[in-house]
Amino acid sequence: MISIKPITLITLLFVFFLSACEQSTDPNAQPKLSPEQVSLGFFQAIYVDNDVEKAKQFVAPDIQEVMDHYHIASAVQRHVLGLSMKQVTMSIDEIDIDFFRKFTDDVTVVVKMEGLKGGRQWVDDRTIRLHKKGSTWVIIEILPEKGRIEG
Repeated sequence: MISIKPITLITLLFVFFLSACEQSTDPNAQPKLSPEQVSLGFFQAIYVDNDVEKAKQFVAPDIQEVMDHYHIASAVQRHVLGLSMKQVTMSIDEIDIDFFRKFTDDVTVVVKMEGLKGGRQWVDDRTIRLHKKGSTWVIIEILPEKGRIEG
């Protein structure tokens, strides 16, 4: 017969109940994304997936209108973000948020991008501002370019 220690049983039950509490009962519910996930999701859609429609879910309506004007990802790269690149990898370089993120509604994120620009290796970054609407983060501003990091 299998012997289970009481503390092990209590731990297993606690983990089971905790995981059951976190699940949404709404089948259409979208997982809540962090500012980092929203930022990377937007740039992933534009630079890797080349999908403007996918990118629009991460931005405010006024930015969606601008993106609609340019239609395709390469035009959004050029005219909205001011940076055309291919074979891009990205990461969060900096975020002005701390442990108390539950108490802030505005965040600035710097996304570092590495890839090819004009066939040459290029490293650059873009700074965006996000705002929390309800429990969802959306990009409300793409800040003006500060310049090239290295090339």
